[in-house]
Amino acid sequence: MNKFFIMMGQTYKNRVKSKSFLITTIVTIALIFVLTNIQSIIETFSDVDEEKKVAVLTEHGDWYEFLAGSVEMNDQLAFEKYEGSLNDAKTKVEEGDYESVVQVEQGADGTPEGTYYANQIANTGSSEAVRQALQQLKVQYVTEQADVDPAVIQQMNAPISLELVALEDSAKTAEELEQTRGLVYVMLFFMYFSVIMYGQMISTEVATEKSSRVMEILISSVSPVSQMFAKILGIALLGLTQFGIFILVGYIGIQQSKDIGDGSLLDFFGFTNIDPSTVVYAVVFFLLGYLLYATLAATLGSLVSRLEDAQQMMAPMMMLVVAGFMIAMFGLTVPDAAFITVSSYFPFFTPLLMFLRVGMLDIPVWEVALSLGILVGSIALLGWIGARIYRGGVLMYGKSSSLKDLKTALQLSKKEH
Repeated sequence: MNKFFIMMGQTYKNRVKSKSFLITTIVTIALIFVLTNIQSIIETFSDVDEEKKVAVLTEHGDWYEFLAGSVEMNDQLAFEKYEGSLNDAKTKVEEGDYESVVQVEQGADGTPEGTYYANQIANTGSSEAVRQALQQLKVQYVTEQADVDPAVIQQMNAPISLELVALEDSAKTAEELEQTRGLVYVMLFFMYFSVIMYGQMISTEVATEKSSRVMEILISSVSPVSQMFAKILGIALLGLTQFGIFILVGYIGIQQSKDIGDGSLLDFFGFTNIDPSTVVYAVVFFLLGYLLYATLAATLGSLVSRLEDAQQMMAPMMMLVVAGFMIAMFGLTVPDAAFITVSSYFPFFTPLLMFLRVGMLDIPVWEVALSLGILVGSIALLGWIGARIYRGGVLMYGKSSSLKDLKTALQLSKKEH
């Protein structure tokens, strides 16, 4: 047991000191800092305090007055009536006196229509504001021509109120469902990227030791099975360390960011009304999902002796992860679909799909217990099979990139046994 913990600690130390770990961690920390201060950064590199002037050319004075009034509340944009010609206005735009110019004329049907001129039309902020102002002007004009009370038009355009009420007492409210959907979405991405990143680490760790012949020395002192699970748990500790750093940096960034203001971390993400049991399920399914895929990654990694072959051997596992992720994305809109229900009992999809169902639906406890039982049983079975394959796989050298090598690994394992 002492050798097991030594192997686990060695795996952890080697990885935590590696350049890839440091670079990934630093880049992610920088990204978290940017995201938590995005508004301040945008304001620093943009002229948000400078009011953008738009020249308005129109023969209808009342139209201009309406347009100018429609953007009074917009402190980033101001309309200014231009008395000169269109060509002169374009020249003013090119010289930087105006951000843009809009010519408002009467269309064939008598309603207002405009033409927008600017040096670059890639910035849609100003043009969209002009479009909305012209739309309001058109509604106002048509309303007056038809002698319709503007209040009636405003009432017609007001959004309808539809309250969602669940008849079952145990069903989630619309607010709880929306917040749970956010948590499920976050967990799905965590699981997806964790399996890809840390699963790849485990397989390359094994392949590296085999390619350097270190494995031959380790086998004489530590059993292959102990090696496999030591690597799995060592990388798991690495992942917990990395996620802990990210959460801490994110928390500090959110607390100090002037863009977010007062409020807790849960307030920021909108998870204030999340059921605690949902968070517990998220942790349980995440850990079990990691163990399942990590065991598979270690098994596949033992079959290769060159780093170049590791990526190809990991392809089947990646396909499972991607398939589960895509099904889960579909399930976010229809979590009660029969296809989602059936797929949630497939062990490699269970961590994603069953958590999706638990979070968004009110399902019987026995279904959750059954899925957890299947998942734990699958981890135990895969661990047993994987240990036998690993025991033989670490003795295999040479070009190896086919699942046919599983048979060879099992035969070698029997000889060693």
